[in-house]
Amino acid sequence: DKAFIEKIGIDLPKDFPNLASVIWSVNDTPSPVSYGNYVVLSGKEYLTDEILGVKYRISPFSFFQTNGAQLNRFIGEILNAADLSGNEVVWDLYCGTGSITLPASKRCRFAYGFELAESSVEDAKNNAEANGIENAKFIAADLSGSGISKAFAKAKEPPEVAIMDPPRAGVSKGVLRALKEILPSKIVYVSCNPATQARDCVELSEKYEIESVRPADMFPHSFHIESIAVLKLKS
Repeated sequence: DKAFIEKIGIDLPKDFPNLASVIWSVNDTPSPVSYGNYVVLSGKEYLTDEILGVKYRISPFSFFQTNGAQLNRFIGEILNAADLSGNEVVWDLYCGTGSITLPASKRCRFAYGFELAESSVEDAKNNAEANGIENAKFIAADLSGSGISKAFAKAKEPPEVAIMDPPRAGVSKGVLRALKEILPSKIVYVSCNPATQARDCVELSEKYEIESVRPADMFPHSFHIESIAVLKLKS
């Protein structure tokens, strides 16, 4: 009932004064991931956050890490793992709104972000512009499909460093094959599912060796962890 939903949108902020927004959307597909039209019942249409001095606009369907208290430290650890000198080209796969790409762009020559969700890509482009970052480009790409090579060709330069933070299902076979052909000298693999991360590292072991793996507790009071693995190209 539309009237009932609209009433919830008005009443919820009264009971929860720290609530930033109430947004109504209907997912009428079998997909567990919600994408589609939405209505802002109350509050802001976009959330805002900041990572390592970069300000972000986050739209309702865009991916962004949920643990804001740990976010600066977490992204900092990822960039430390990448160990950028300032001269590298970096590819950030599954980049979301650019939460890794944009801070990385401050430490490298140029950064490319690849992401499926068009709302996230649009947010990432807006975030780059709003922060005056000109050495980052974002490309909408389905990294699970057959158009991976065409998407990667839109990046004018191959990467010295690849950073990837895929969904729980892990990295697609197509991306793994592409990485073994492109051969960045280092891969920083960030994962919220160490099981699929381990599976994918085995797949990459033909060309890469694991230098380090570090857990990060981004989900307190649960058994879930993030894991940052550094893979170096074999000599």
